[in-house]
Amino acid sequence: MSDNSSAVNSVLDQLSAQGHKKVVFCNDPDTGLKAIIAIHDTTLGPAIGGTRMWNYDTEAEALEDVLRLSRSMTYKAAITGINLGGGKAVIIGDSRKGKSEAMMRSFGRFIKNLNGEFITAEDVGTTTRDMEYIRMETSHVTGVPESIGGAGDPSPFSAKGVYLGIKACVKEVFGTDMLAGKSVVVQGIGSVGEHLVELLRNENMQVYVSDINEDRLQQVAAKYKAKPISADKIFGIGADIYAPCALGATINDYTIDKLNFAIIAGSANNQLADEAKHGKMLHDKNILFAPDYLINAGGLISCYSELTGFGKKRTMQLTEHIYDATRSVIKMSKQENIPTIIAANRIAEQRIIDIKKIKSSF
Repeated sequence: MSDNSSAVNSVLDQLSAQGHKKVVFCNDPDTGLKAIIAIHDTTLGPAIGGTRMWNYDTEAEALEDVLRLSRSMTYKAAITGINLGGGKAVIIGDSRKGKSEAMMRSFGRFIKNLNGEFITAEDVGTTTRDMEYIRMETSHVTGVPESIGGAGDPSPFSAKGVYLGIKACVKEVFGTDMLAGKSVVVQGIGSVGEHLVELLRNENMQVYVSDINEDRLQQVAAKYKAKPISADKIFGIGADIYAPCALGATINDYTIDKLNFAIIAGSANNQLADEAKHGKMLHDKNILFAPDYLINAGGLISCYSELTGFGKKRTMQLTEHIYDATRSVIKMSKQENIPTIIAANRIAEQRIIDIKKIKSSF
């Protein structure tokens, strides 16, 4: 009894520590579904967040991941200026062989039972096809194929936002946002990473690419005339920019001393293993860090456009605001001599505080 009580207290303590509103554990033995939905904050609107399917070693690891990611979504929506809150979902399992229509539809039922408090989209390990299955059970899903009225794959917008964030940082460090002749390491060339490589090569940048999938690495490198490198070579290359576009926490105690870049700007979520500690270390090393949840918000903007009925032109206009938003964060960071992640957090938190005041007047 005491063991169960301490486990419950531990989960509730984790929720309280990061200000989460709700966590839902989803279990369906018939389809093999084991999932966690985390709702962080709904001040600005219903919580939105992608569904990640990953083979977590433990349920505790899955919970920690979904709590971090959902909090980031709150900040991402707030700093982007859209009227949505932050949430996230994770499905525990191997997306390559453990996924089925029945599982995704079962998951859709759990989302439906939240009565619009949580809206999902695709993420690592899920696809627009999976969102289509979820849509069969609930309307609270975005990123469904264009053929059935959705906005389709949001990754081109995610890549565009990262590209604009890179340009904003290059402007700060080099005095001009022209990218030609600059060098970048793109780690992780999934959908977003590949679109980013294309955008950067179109600017005549020297692009190094790295990925755990060797076949894909060689294919993308050849397609865009980029230079393939192994993962253990990333931090030894003296490139101008490091663009992490795979999983998070690549900026950590082990890697930070090896960093030889002027700028870090990529699409991966939660790039800093410890936000406060590693944000300060980058600031002290004079490495400009573009807060990930700010510059990778293009995918969220695409989903928001699907919910509100905006067309692609308006979606791109909203995505282009990421350049100015990044410049604003850099400006505050310089003026107050604080890490960029702290500056971004303050801007996001202030918007939530301001809107909370308006809502309390009703």
